Amino acid sequence: MGNAAALDLITIGRCSVDLYGQQVGGRLEDMGSFAKYIGGCPANIAVGSARLGLKAGFLSRVGDEHMGRFVRETLTDEGVDTSRLKTDPERLTALVILGIRDEDTFPLIFYRENCADMAISEADIDPDYIASAKAVVVTGTHFSAPGVEAASRRAAKLAREAGRKVVFDIDYRPVLWGLTGHGLGEERFVENAEVSKHLQTILPLCDLIVGTEEELHIAGGTTDTLAAIRKVRELSEATIVCKRGPMGCVVFPDAIPDSIEDGIKGPGFPVEVYNVLGAGDAFMSGFLRGYLRDEPLETCCKFANACGAFAVSRHGCAPAVPSWTELTYYLEKGSRHHALREDPDLNRVHWSTTRRREHPNLCIFAIDHRSQFEDLAKDCGADLAAVGRFKSLALSAARKVAGGREGFGFLIDDRLGREALHAAADGDLWVGRPIELPGSRPLAFEEGPDLGGALNEWPQTTCVKCLVFYHPDDPEDLRKAQEDQVLRLYDACRRTGHELLLEVIASRHGPIDDGTLARAIGRFYDLGVAPDWWKLEPLAEDAAWQAVCRTIESRDPHCRGILLLGLERPVDELNASFALAARHPLVKGFAVGRSIFADPARAWLKGEIDDAAAVEEMARRFTALVTGWEQAVAAEAA
Repeated sequence: MGNAAALDLITIGRCSVDLYGQQVGGRLEDMGSFAKYIGGCPANIAVGSARLGLKAGFLSRVGDEHMGRFVRETLTDEGVDTSRLKTDPERLTALVILGIRDEDTFPLIFYRENCADMAISEADIDPDYIASAKAVVVTGTHFSAPGVEAASRRAAKLAREAGRKVVFDIDYRPVLWGLTGHGLGEERFVENAEVSKHLQTILPLCDLIVGTEEELHIAGGTTDTLAAIRKVRELSEATIVCKRGPMGCVVFPDAIPDSIEDGIKGPGFPVEVYNVLGAGDAFMSGFLRGYLRDEPLETCCKFANACGAFAVSRHGCAPAVPSWTELTYYLEKGSRHHALREDPDLNRVHWSTTRRREHPNLCIFAIDHRSQFEDLAKDCGADLAAVGRFKSLALSAARKVAGGREGFGFLIDDRLGREALHAAADGDLWVGRPIELPGSRPLAFEEGPDLGGALNEWPQTTCVKCLVFYHPDDPEDLRKAQEDQVLRLYDACRRTGHELLLEVIASRHGPIDDGTLARAIGRFYDLGVAPDWWKLEPLAEDAAWQAVCRTIESRDPHCRGILLLGLERPVDELNASFALAARHPLVKGFAVGRSIFADPARAWLKGEIDDAAAVEEMARRFTALVTGWEQAVAAEAA
């Protein structure tokens, strides 16, 4: 492949925002709500390949608007190189509206009139960038119009000149070639001699050609599958992959045999077909994981078919592609579930290995307190409405300390801090929001009984924080009531795609020893609850920390980590607890509130200090905690 490549692959072309109907089994006309995902064959392949451990780049265009930023941010979070994803100031990001009717019917409408990705030009194709990858992936749609065809053809030629591979996903959508009406977006095949002739000029440039039987029909110019494959071979020396749905795939690296069945066969995986949209993109991602790692073709097929099985089993296209960890888990252990989306173990691995950005350390200013502020406002003779203004000052303090750096967060409520909550959602801070009814025991929720409905109104990036006063030796009826509530919440979070921070305070309702908190955590894992974060009170003994970390690491190796709470302790006392906790890599930081805001809030509500002084004092205290945590971590690393 020539000189060493910085990237494994670059995908070029179609990208969109997919609006997936959330109601299954009905007409698209009757959909009432939609989930938003990144979409488009090349974008999906870039995401899928990155999840499988390949270094992927994406070359395309998006609009200078909210959906374009969503595409860019999603690709970045997935680890895809977006340095050649151009923002087009004149065009909108493409949209697709689609739904799941039944296992054979998937209505979709493409909104691609003069869209951004169809404006890719030859000038966008940088020879050095193309040469930086082992392979370039081009797709059929971007040969359907002169401008994007010229760009795709240039990329393929430059790749070959640089000694790189050219991968062609036929990706035939008749509607995008103008062969059907807008309402027939799901149509997979329309015979057309001109399209076949056009596609055949691309084939000699390719090293790997992948398509369904119908896509090979359009490339070969005949509906006889074997004859179509032979025509492709006549025009290209590429390895040809024929996707056959639940039957798996067949690969032809050399001469075409007398029967399709005599090719290199990769058997499919017997799973429920829930959603075929995006299955081919997942398949390609899996095949490329093997192909670009020089695996035998049989292994490439196994990876590809397994990834396709995941895609047909889940809602969405790119979100359905497994991570490498999940794929290897499935290939080693399989699943007892015909419907993979119903396998709780696979779902846990999928969720925890495809989450958004990582947080090696996280310093959080927690000001989600409600009952404490109600009491404080009353004691100070202040209007409760003033609390919301103070919480906005706290956000200013948090941002002042963060200074645009990664690793900072803000924990804020909706009831008293709505303005600050909404203002915090700009993407520069980790944001969490409480859901528990303050002080409730047994646990109750401020949002009421319909947790799923409530969380559907929260931004996807907002982490759900739940405090439960739970002791493993609580009376059985109390313990059961609390566990049932946490289970309900955990299920709702997984269904809505929100991360969960579970805060457990045991010390207020029973004796504590070195194993108490570890037993409490273990009990939740026994129930099937695996929160993304644990928020725990500082522990006085290293043996207690060892027990806690051992429990979490053995039950959920993908847990994001532990955050320390403050319980209104003085800053110097908290810093001392940081030194002990930092010995354990699973402890990622802190989420502290009253130690930062209590005194400034009282003075501000009494009118003793102004806004600037309040912000300055909270920033000073927050900085002291951040410094203490950073020093504790540095001391352990030394």
